[in-house]
Amino acid sequence: MSDEEDDGEPAVELGEKTPVEGAPLARVSSRLHWPIQQSEVDRLEGDSVLRTADGPRSLSAVLEEVDLTYFERRQEFERHVRDVIGTGPVETAE
Repeated sequence: MSDEEDDGEPAVELGEKTPVEGAPLARVSSRLHWPIQQSEVDRLEGDSVLRTADGPRSLSAVLEEVDLTYFERRQEFERHVRDVIGTGPVETAE
């Protein structure tokens, strides 16, 4: 980085901080180990609240709608959870 770029200001304007309820799915799944049973996911992280386009939802409630009982990999877990919660813009907290 040149001296001209190192003025203490970010290179990109970041904007205002807007609160969003819940945690991203990737943050929750990063705290788990793989492979893992659905019941173990629920025991360890069931109280976690996920960000969804329809508002925050507990992981435990989402897992009730997932038919798979054993996740081989993180990607498999995230795909099944996203099938339930969907994707899209997340509303900000008011």
